[in-house]
Amino acid sequence: QKTAFHRSQTLGYKNGFAFTRLPTVGVGGERLYVNQLSEAELEELSNQRPALTYGPAKRAPPSAFLPAHVAFDKKILRFDAYFQEDVPLSTEESYRIRQVIIYYFLEDDSMYVVEPAVKNSGLPQGKHLRRHRVPKNDQGDHYHWKDLNRGMSITMYGRTYRIVDCDRFTQVFLESQGIEVNPPEKMVSDPYTELRRTPEHVSITPSDFDQLKQFLTYDKQVLRFYATWDDTKSMFGENRSYIIHYYLADSTVEVREVHRPNDGRDPFPVMIRRQRLPKTFVDKKKNFPSCVLEISDQEVLEWYTAKDFAVGKSTTLLGRTFFIYDCDEFTRNFYRDKFGITDFQPVEIKKKPLEKVQQLIPPYNGFGILEDSLQNCFSLFPKPPQKDIIKMLENDHKVLRYQVSLESPNPEDRKRRFILSYFLSNDMISIYEPPVRNSGIIGGKYLGKTRVAKPGSTTENVTYYEPSDFTIGSTIEVFGHRFVITDADEYVLSYLESNAERFPAATLQSLRDHFRSRQVAKETASRGIPMLGSSSPELDALIVQVQEELKLHKHLNNKSIQEAFLQCDKDGSGILDKPKFVALCNSLGVPTNAILLNKLIDLCSCGEDKINYRDFLRAFPL
Repeated sequence: QKTAFHRSQTLGYKNGFAFTRLPTVGVGGERLYVNQLSEAELEELSNQRPALTYGPAKRAPPSAFLPAHVAFDKKILRFDAYFQEDVPLSTEESYRIRQVIIYYFLEDDSMYVVEPAVKNSGLPQGKHLRRHRVPKNDQGDHYHWKDLNRGMSITMYGRTYRIVDCDRFTQVFLESQGIEVNPPEKMVSDPYTELRRTPEHVSITPSDFDQLKQFLTYDKQVLRFYATWDDTKSMFGENRSYIIHYYLADSTVEVREVHRPNDGRDPFPVMIRRQRLPKTFVDKKKNFPSCVLEISDQEVLEWYTAKDFAVGKSTTLLGRTFFIYDCDEFTRNFYRDKFGITDFQPVEIKKKPLEKVQQLIPPYNGFGILEDSLQNCFSLFPKPPQKDIIKMLENDHKVLRYQVSLESPNPEDRKRRFILSYFLSNDMISIYEPPVRNSGIIGGKYLGKTRVAKPGSTTENVTYYEPSDFTIGSTIEVFGHRFVITDADEYVLSYLESNAERFPAATLQSLRDHFRSRQVAKETASRGIPMLGSSSPELDALIVQVQEELKLHKHLNNKSIQEAFLQCDKDGSGILDKPKFVALCNSLGVPTNAILLNKLIDLCSCGEDKINYRDFLRAFPL
């Protein structure tokens, strides 16, 4: 059970001179109960002789010291070994046995591994490990001659060597050191090397048929037959067309498949590669694994020849029955000259007409544009729908903008206002909701650019919204949400009037009636007639709508707003400059960016830069 084997220090120094001292503890730190003598003292006592008359006796001379490099000079242990190497990329061998010789030099405990050269092996042989001390493990130990013996395996740098034998000197040395030497083993040889060293000699009796004469006579001469394979009895089978080639030069047969456009099959032209096809096996041994092993003349009694092919007859090739219905002109001439056959009447092949399957288009699921999603039903690789390039170039950057409100049973949603943009280049619609402070609703993009179909449209007959459908007060349905058009941009009226022949008169009249009040106000302001305290049904209705919208802004103080406007109007005319008016509204926190307030400001305008603030203050009663 002892794990510590260190010895006590017996060397000391006194006055600069070295001297020996007795050990204080034993090996491994054990306690010494008696004083022990040192080796020098024991040696002195053994050589001590009793004193004679003529002085002490002479000591025997000490034995000569020989270092290891002198005592074991040119003394080498030799071991015969081998290792196994995997060969993953070869069809002829899966592993390889490589024989080596391991040399162990006793003078410095170094090792050297060399592989004897094998003629025509194709391997880099020779020195495997240079002479050095080979590490044994990760703890820093090295291989010693005590670790080597016959019938054992050692691992050096990840490669395992099997020691099978050693020479006479190595065996005598190990036995002299008290090591029991194992019996020798048989050296394993490489199977692939042995196979190449002793090849099998197979004698083949030459044939009476002169193949060279056949090749020289019929080179590049091929018989062509047109055949069909009826596979209708199997599931999803059909009647398929093939071309059978018979090569006269070497009596080989090739079957090629006839492909037609859009036949739905992979473009593999060859069904049976060019080879000799067996017709009759020896003793009808059908259990021969012909799908794995090559067929030779020993297994076949008769091969297919040119006599076995004829127009109007069936031929079985590798389990498939082909019906030959025609041949080419060269084949007719060959059979007429060679065999005297003159009947080459082609057989008419009747094919059943294919049933036309009606294509059913699935219903639109609402994802993506209808035309783009519809392309997935027509092709495996869908193509983008064609665009009207002329229309896109003529109407580029032309957008019709409308103000719409949401038709909803919820009172909060009825107060929301949106900007509907109609892009004339591609007939797409986008909806944007301007943000309103303290409304509790996050504004921004409500609907991205897309084409919106009218209610009741189907996949086969789809109609989209057009500018003629957008009239003031009309309702449009966008993906289940209903919007009412309340206002439009002035560019909408100008664009429709410039293209009046393309739009109905009702749409133009609706926009003209809507912009008539605004145009009258601008003409009155241009003539210099102030509209102080004016009142109209449109203005009164608009003021009521503004008051309802301003109820959301509870931070506004109507009294302070009116006092601020009265203080700014020093001459009491009731008219302020537009920049001064806007700055005053911004300082008071009035939301001038709201759509209704912008419309109210337009109605209260007396010109391009003048605003009647008294009509504006009617929306802020005390």
